[in-house]
Amino acid sequence: QVRLQESGGGSVQAGGSLRLACRVSGLFSDSNCVGWFRKAPGKDREPVAAIWTGGSSTSYIDSLRGRFTISQDSAKSMVFLQMNNLKPEDTGVYYCAADTGRKCDSYWSVWTRYNAWGQGTQVTVSS
Repeated sequence: QVRLQESGGGSVQAGGSLRLACRVSGLFSDSNCVGWFRKAPGKDREPVAAIWTGGSSTSYIDSLRGRFTISQDSAKSMVFLQMNNLKPEDTGVYYCAADTGRKCDSYWSVWTRYNAWGQGTQVTVSS
């Protein structure tokens, strides 16, 4: 059974940084697309970034590229999201999700393709 567990959320002031972590276990393949999504109050779920666990390719929503960086550890059991220069509009619950057995492709941002999700971690950015 695939399990994902997020950690690292918290409250920061605008301009600050946070590093989210997603512990992934139970994957049956070395080739998976692991993504980060977020949901702000009153808004739809929004894609943030994704990484292919079989290699190092990454994908980002253009508006967040440069401030957010997705990475994984060498054991490929942890996926990180480094968030810099945070803004109040970055506030929300951040989820990691896995599309098991597939590489990330041009549809990585479509949340319905992901078949395993974590519980989420709250990020609050104050002005």
